[in-house]
Amino acid sequence: MTIGIDARLIDETGVGRYIKNLISQLSAIDTTNSYVVFLTEKAFGSFKAPNARWKKVEAGVRWHTVKEQFVMPRLFAREHCDLVHIPYHNPPILYSGSMVLTIHDLIILHFDTGNATTLPIPLYKLKRLGYFIELWIGLRKAKRIIAVSEATKQEIVDHFGITPEKIIVTYEGVDEHILAAGSEKSMGAIQKIIDGQYVLYVGNAYPHKNLDTLLKAFVLLRKKNPSESIKLVLVGNDNFFYRRLKTTAATLGLDDEVVFFGQANDAELFHLYTHARAFVFPSLMEGFGLPALEALSLGCPVIVSDIPVFHEILGDAARYVDPRNPALIAGAILDTEPYHNTRRAQLPRVPYNWRSMAERTLALYEGSIRL
Repeated sequence: MTIGIDARLIDETGVGRYIKNLISQLSAIDTTNSYVVFLTEKAFGSFKAPNARWKKVEAGVRWHTVKEQFVMPRLFAREHCDLVHIPYHNPPILYSGSMVLTIHDLIILHFDTGNATTLPIPLYKLKRLGYFIELWIGLRKAKRIIAVSEATKQEIVDHFGITPEKIIVTYEGVDEHILAAGSEKSMGAIQKIIDGQYVLYVGNAYPHKNLDTLLKAFVLLRKKNPSESIKLVLVGNDNFFYRRLKTTAATLGLDDEVVFFGQANDAELFHLYTHARAFVFPSLMEGFGLPALEALSLGCPVIVSDIPVFHEILGDAARYVDPRNPALIAGAILDTEPYHNTRRAQLPRVPYNWRSMAERTLALYEGSIRL
């Protein structure tokens, strides 16, 4: 069987980590099937095929465009794929072959706001409508649907009327690269940038991430404890939304308290997680919440929104707060103990791993082709 994987988002955060680990684990466990990996021009140059059964193909078209709906089906057909895995919510609705679709979340259906886009409002509304139609058709054409949590699975059932039996949940995991990453050299570099205690956030700055409320919590934290210096370190790609957040931080007088770190590599993430007083994730909605899982795996106390998916993934290992209440967020941060080495042995190990995810996905591939 020849399986195609649309990996054009492999260099992006979130879904990119999912794609990288899927390919890495499939190449280790599957000794029978052949794979074709579809990549952007930039990723094509850096991607190394795991072995002779893996082929890479350049797909010179961006995701979430009208053009991809015409280009990608032709590429899939040209490579004679028996099954194509679309690991993001951009199904090629003109493709007539067998397809598996991964849905990470349906956040765009809940946050219909101009704050979530750089487009003019009319164009954003039109794009959002197109997204809904594309998903409606794609979910029905797919042989099987992968959801990254039970919460996301229920969203698919509720919003699109898909039968639950068609949706398989495959939990994500924590990269071994992060767990084993740190080095003395990178540790020293980070300690020079971040002096003293800090609270950490890792992810993008889209409106549903609720970082404005986190900034307000830091204003309250400073008022409650003016003598205690705690910084907020925000890790994420310096795009439009982070630049807008910088303006908000300056308006609130938080220039000295907030560190906009930018993107972090695995070694940097290792040390940022392991030296943080706490990891805070105030998101209003998530499909899985991988950064919280990474933080927990490295022994960092985790404070998250009181939403269903975090209870599903993190259980009793996290502290839950009302994400719309900055006073409760500030109180939870102050309740965490400053960093000390002994705390790592006291936290439970996280049971999620990418190998299990890949095994379930491979079984789904093989079952789908027989449908």
